[in-house]
Amino acid sequence: MPATVRYDGGTIALHWLTAVLVLGLWLVGTFLEDIVPKGGLRSGIWSAHFDLGFVLTGLIVAFLVWRRAGGRHLPVEDLGPLHRLAKATHAALYVLLLVIVGLGIANAFVRGVSLGPVSLPQLGDPEWRRSLTHWHGLAANVLMALALFHAVAALVHHYLWHDAVLRRMLPRRS
Repeated sequence: MPATVRYDGGTIALHWLTAVLVLGLWLVGTFLEDIVPKGGLRSGIWSAHFDLGFVLTGLIVAFLVWRRAGGRHLPVEDLGPLHRLAKATHAALYVLLLVIVGLGIANAFVRGVSLGPVSLPQLGDPEWRRSLTHWHGLAANVLMALALFHAVAALVHHYLWHDAVLRRMLPRRS
C-alpha cells in the first residue's frame, strides 16, 4: 500500500485540539446543570467553561490562519458531489464555530465574567443573558450534529470505502 499523504502536524494538532475542546465544552454546557448541584463546584466549572471558550476562540483563529498561511493543502481525489458536500460541511463547521464563540463572548460580556485574573466589564442589558445562552446552546447542538455527520463520513471512508481520507488527518504512529 502506498504511503498516505497526510496533513501537516500543525493542521492535525489544531484539528484534534479543536475537536476535543468543542466536545468537552458541549458536554459541560449540555449536562452540567443536571449532574452537579448548585454551589461552588458548579460555579467553578462554569468559570472554566468560559475560560476554555476563550481558549477555543484563540484556537479557531490560529487554525484559520494556519490553514490559510502555513497548512498543507492536499489534492482533491474526486471533484464530484461528495467533494462539494465535504466542502459545504467544512464551511458550515467553521461558520458554526465562529457563531458559537461570538455568542459565547457576547454572553461573557453581558454577564461580566472573570477569566482567571481578568474581569470582563459587564456590557449590555443583563436581560440578554437568556437569549444569548439559548442561541449559543442551539448553535452548539447544531454544530455537534454536523460534527457527528463529519465523523461518520470519515469512518465510512475508512471502513467501507477503504481510502485514506481519515488516515491523512490522524497523527503518525511511532
